[in-house]
Amino acid sequence: MLNYLIKRLLEMIPTLFGITLVSFFIIHLAPGKPTDILTELNPKITPEARKKLEEYYGLDKPIIVQYGMWLKRVVRLDFGESFSTDHRPVMEKIWDRSQPIFERRLFITFFINALSMLLIFLIAIPVGISSAVRQYSLFDKVTTVVVFIGFAIPSFWLALLLMMLFGIHLHWLPISGLKSMNYESLSLIGKIWDRTAHLLLPVFVSAFGGIAGLSRYMRSNMLEVIRQDYIVTARAKGLPESKVIYKHALRNALLPIITLLGLSVPGLIGGSVIFENIFGIPGMGQLFFMGVMTRDYPLVMGILTIGALLTLLGNLLADIGYMLADPRIRAK
Repeated sequence: MLNYLIKRLLEMIPTLFGITLVSFFIIHLAPGKPTDILTELNPKITPEARKKLEEYYGLDKPIIVQYGMWLKRVVRLDFGESFSTDHRPVMEKIWDRSQPIFERRLFITFFINALSMLLIFLIAIPVGISSAVRQYSLFDKVTTVVVFIGFAIPSFWLALLLMMLFGIHLHWLPISGLKSMNYESLSLIGKIWDRTAHLLLPVFVSAFGGIAGLSRYMRSNMLEVIRQDYIVTARAKGLPESKVIYKHALRNALLPIITLLGLSVPGLIGGSVIFENIFGIPGMGQLFFMGVMTRDYPLVMGILTIGALLTLLGNLLADIGYMLADPRIRAK
């Protein structure tokens, strides 16, 4: 087990290198430069000043040289300075020490997506099991229709509809930010409800598509498992149906879901770009969007590198989960 983990961790190094190399080149192929944002709105800027800005940021060098300079800093766990007007280090912008830990961008994004993943698994797995056990029943048909609707509805459009319904017309839920302007004057119960009310819509929008997809995966996996010979044998032995389903069938049906769980880890950052901008949530997704719009290469590369690392760690966790769930894999 230990040798396997060491081997996988070593294999992650060249993979991460390849991901950062491709990402770096793709970012620089996008139209526009960071200096355009700083100079186009200033009519007094001269070509000499623009050239000095490009030299200051190292943009006058070949792309491969720029990547080499960036890679040397990353090896020292330094993503460089942001190209924005504040020129703060990238890691300082991601992990803002001036804010309480619960209000930092990385924690906000992780917390919201962890809640959405928890909601996905709490709803999708029972729905998938019930649909498979009661195949072609009214419940199965209704959930199938709801699932196809969930696949078809774009998340940004659903977010806007929910904001209009619950925020504008009914005035039940807030539609922006993480807390109200009068948050500090609220009681403890009021603060808890205020935070909860601000999280309800973003968490639901983030989880909606995942619930639809995972419930279908769970249904198809369960249908395949309950047709196996050992399930027929368990029923022939007179075991209760609940024991057959939840003890014998569920464990094997969950194996493919483990892979999906591992691949969903990078969504803790990548999937936040849409709903964080719509709901005005100051998380990693919003920061990434701002970095792309301003061509802030160091900031974008820093967030992409963190996302790539999470992807590789997610795959590793999925493999470990497979080993723990399936004795046959451990034997190999």
